[in-house]
Amino acid sequence: MMTVEGSDQTLFDHANRSIAVGSKSFAAAARLFDPATRRSAVMLYAWCRYCDDVIDGQVAGHAATSVGQDEVERRLASLFAQTYSVYAGRPVQTPAFAAFREVVRRHCIPEPYALAHLSGFAMDAQNRHYHRIEDTLDYCYHVAGVVGLMMARVMRVSDEKTLDRACDLGMGFQLTNIARDIIEDAGVGRCYLPQEWLQAMSIPEHDIANPRYRDAVAILAQRLIYMAEPFYISAQAGLTALPWRSAWAVATAGGVYRAIGLKVRQRGSRAWDERVSTSKLEKVWHIVAGLWRTVMSRGRRWPDRAAGLWQRPHHVWPTAHRAKHEAGREV
Repeated sequence: MMTVEGSDQTLFDHANRSIAVGSKSFAAAARLFDPATRRSAVMLYAWCRYCDDVIDGQVAGHAATSVGQDEVERRLASLFAQTYSVYAGRPVQTPAFAAFREVVRRHCIPEPYALAHLSGFAMDAQNRHYHRIEDTLDYCYHVAGVVGLMMARVMRVSDEKTLDRACDLGMGFQLTNIARDIIEDAGVGRCYLPQEWLQAMSIPEHDIANPRYRDAVAILAQRLIYMAEPFYISAQAGLTALPWRSAWAVATAGGVYRAIGLKVRQRGSRAWDERVSTSKLEKVWHIVAGLWRTVMSRGRRWPDRAAGLWQRPHHVWPTAHRAKHEAGREV
């Protein structure tokens, strides 16, 4: 089995290239971190991006291709196996996992977080159907909310109340992503909209991309954007607990992603004529606005987290589920 080792700078350079191509929005916000935090945040992002690309057969989040079910299962087993290797101190096979190993060592990222994130990719690999909005929110937690938890550890935060707010930001991000990418996802056979919603609007799940349903799909996308708002609002309370440069980066990222959602909502049925994004000038504006929100958050007393807002699970990785993947360690 080939293993990958490399200097810290080599791994950081690889991660920087990954973020530059994979997410210009996160790249802009990441520049605001202090150097040490930025290094770890970017390397964590590189691992998340790599795992997503492996399952979707894409490069840096773009040009997803159809991958056979047997191959997807093999790839998923390999991701679990390499993650177990990271936590067991064994050699790893890719720069992305070597970078992740460094982040785990520096910041004590809990293993259940990493495994929960891979479980989100397993949902994609197994073509999970989302019957109710609670199912969609569960997916959002695994692919994005738990990333917020890991990023919070990178920013030296571990108290449960702040972790809740970090998870909320990830939830807002993913609801926005789902709304923005509905038609693109449908093109590769993915649908994260609840089936109950689709049935209520008489939209066939297998035909979401059909232009005849575009007005109805826009209504559902707008519903997702409205659902994201309480998560973005809740996440702001976490700024107070972060070092100020981390708070600035997080506030900026939140502003950029929220703006993408607002554009989707405003464009209605034309939201998918072209991919919604923010311009360089708009990102500069959000950097300034993020600084202002950070300054205003210092010392502020925030209200308690809304009781009705979806709550992240406080789970321990099931022994039986881990044993299922242990057989794939040497893949």
